[in-house]
Amino acid sequence: MVKRVRYVIVSITGGILFLLMDVLININPLAQNLNEFYEPIARTSVNATAGAMIDIISGFIMAGVFLLLYRSLPGETGLTKGMSFAVLVWFFRVAMSAASSWMMFNVPACTLIYALITGLLEMLALGVFYGAALKPEGEI
Repeated sequence: MVKRVRYVIVSITGGILFLLMDVLININPLAQNLNEFYEPIARTSVNATAGAMIDIISGFIMAGVFLLLYRSLPGETGLTKGMSFAVLVWFFRVAMSAASSWMMFNVPACTLIYALITGLLEMLALGVFYGAALKPEGEI
């Protein structure tokens, strides 16, 4: 029971961290300048509630997948496993999205590089958090 409560608390906290980092990554002046490219197709307002819920749900999913993969991830400690998980998630979530955008749209290179770097930092922060806070049943 304690492990489930810990999972819920860590998942919610991870989702909140995800939300805060998304906000910081996307509302700063540099990001605003780099993302001007999207203005013709961007929404004029954001549904903050939906965005927050998506990040909270992502926190649960990422924590669950981290626990599922824990024993398979490279590294001896939770922190190194968390960093391994972060690189894996970054590749499939951020790098593949940037590659798709590069192939399909005329996105400025600096916008893609910004997304790759900030996405890596965001995933590393979440991976380190999950690695420090979660271990599967039976792990010390």
